[in-house]
Amino acid sequence: MTTDAQGHARWWILGAMGAVLGVILLDETVISVALPTIQKDLGLSRLNAHWIVNIYLLVLACFAGAAGHLGDVLGVRWLLSAGLLIFGLASAFGGFSENGLALMTARAVQGVGAALIFPLSLVVLIRSFSEDERGLALGLYGGIGTIFLSLGPLVGGLLTEYLSWRWIFWVNPPIVLIVSVITWTFWRDQPHHREQGFDWKGLLLLVTGLAATVFCVMEGPDRGWIQPKVLVAMSAGLILLSLFVFVEMRTTNPMIAVSLFADRNFAASNLILMTAQFGKIVLFVFGASYFQSELRYSPLAAGAALLPIAIPQVFIAPLAGKIADQFGTRKPPLIGLLCGVLALLMVSIGMLYALDKVIFLAFLAWGCCVPLLFVPPRRAVMSSVPPNLRGQASGISMTFQLLGGTVGMALGSTVFAITSSFPLVFAFVAALATCVLAYSFVSLDRQRVPGG
Repeated sequence: MTTDAQGHARWWILGAMGAVLGVILLDETVISVALPTIQKDLGLSRLNAHWIVNIYLLVLACFAGAAGHLGDVLGVRWLLSAGLLIFGLASAFGGFSENGLALMTARAVQGVGAALIFPLSLVVLIRSFSEDERGLALGLYGGIGTIFLSLGPLVGGLLTEYLSWRWIFWVNPPIVLIVSVITWTFWRDQPHHREQGFDWKGLLLLVTGLAATVFCVMEGPDRGWIQPKVLVAMSAGLILLSLFVFVEMRTTNPMIAVSLFADRNFAASNLILMTAQFGKIVLFVFGASYFQSELRYSPLAAGAALLPIAIPQVFIAPLAGKIADQFGTRKPPLIGLLCGVLALLMVSIGMLYALDKVIFLAFLAWGCCVPLLFVPPRRAVMSSVPPNLRGQASGISMTFQLLGGTVGMALGSTVFAITSSFPLVFAFVAALATCVLAYSFVSLDRQRVPGG
């Protein structure tokens, strides 16, 4: 049995890794309910408030895909410990922030720590369990993370209303400390061959290219699309991302194997993952803002109103794998996309006429269909590539999913800045999801056997 943790120790590892995954996922959603209060307390514009969410998502998306490879280069234990330390300290400083710049900086550093923790916690878990126990461990690990994610809006509302928005950051360091103690007590890194030739050029080009592009999309409506800073950012983003593709196609050990996207099944499945995360972030952030600014809900009531998005996922996500086993990796995500488009349109109509019951039903519909947009497509990604490229494919799918969050915030903020309309934000997301549905309908493999 190839395991680093013996006896009961491996279950301590499971609990610790599940908890730290949960904290990372919690930080995606917990801040959505607190955002209007933070904006008011720190005197921020709506755009600057949205940057508090998006800077975390952007850094997480840029670095998470590379962290697993860095673990092979530098060692998993030390790199995970560094990620925990960075995340914990940044969370503490975030709670003490007295202005928007300080909070955005703390959130960016938080994103670096989260990017290290996210993939490496999975590596620790896999190395801690034998192959015959691994499925159970992964299921419990994902379940713990989903529970944290589901409780995010409610926790954010409770802390904001009864204590302070600062506590959404201050709850992180104690959890990180406990996880660190458990990890150093019960887990030892396995000896392994440390790979050389990490794709630093690719990482630098990806980070700078995405940062410039997201800056352009988010700041363009406020600053003006023809302002020099925006034009420079737009040009730099296009050039750097083009260089990234050029470099990756010619690198022997690329961070993202661009050639894999020649397989339309692979490309469509990653696009679905990106769209699902896109919709999730827009629903949480703009949904919370709508309830508080338009319907005058308290932070706690707004958090409770968002629970129909998250709670169904706790129960349906474990079934999504069985659905893929029975019906394959084509029909479930297509049905999920169709239902998701209809749910987003219902949200738009409900917000247009202030019909909160319609919005709640639409949230529930989205929460029920979203597991079909994550589990079967991820399985399709893995089955679209040879076994020796599945590690690379996993990193790509994680990167694309996380990019969906930062792209969602950027485009959602842009649409709102131009229109000042919550219904149009969700109508826009529904239109994009419809385009993805059409592309996926013609691209997903009709002949792929159930389960991929």
